Amino acid sequence: MEALRAAVDAPEAELVTEEPKASETPAPAQEQAEEQAPKTRTGRVGIVLVSHSKAVAESVAALAGALLGSVEPAPLAVAGGTPDGGIGTSAELITAAARSVDEGRGVAVLCDMGSAVLTVNALLGEEPSQLPEGARIVDAPFLEGAVAITLTSAIGGDLDAVLAAAEDARGYRKR
Repeated sequence: MEALRAAVDAPEAELVTEEPKASETPAPAQEQAEEQAPKTRTGRVGIVLVSHSKAVAESVAALAGALLGSVEPAPLAVAGGTPDGGIGTSAELITAAARSVDEGRGVAVLCDMGSAVLTVNALLGEEPSQLPEGARIVDAPFLEGAVAITLTSAIGGDLDAVLAAAEDARGYRKR
């Protein structure tokens, strides 16, 4: 996790932060998005990992980042669990995460299962969509897909290449 954070986060001296006023306490989804918002702009496809568990999403993000080696990471955010820290999915957290990684090249949203998929599809189907323009759901297994899309985005692949990498990950046989 430290390698991923070190690669994504700008040096502390470059960060400008303001303390919120007492009346401006951020909502949980806003806090989570602020924690994971990219500190530098890479011009790459954004990645959002949506899981029913914040710990699972963060762990998968850490593994995918660690496998990049010296490649500069793509913008990556997690939307795990509910705003109160419980198990489930949250449209609010997903929307905040997608907006935090949107750099105008599209956002690939990878879900673990069930209601995460339903929530993202509902967000994409709203008029207007709550997700950034160019956001697409990824059809791939969570771990293998996360590694494939994170690497493909990090090496500069466009949204179509990122989605194709996910398709390849979905078909990868283990025996």
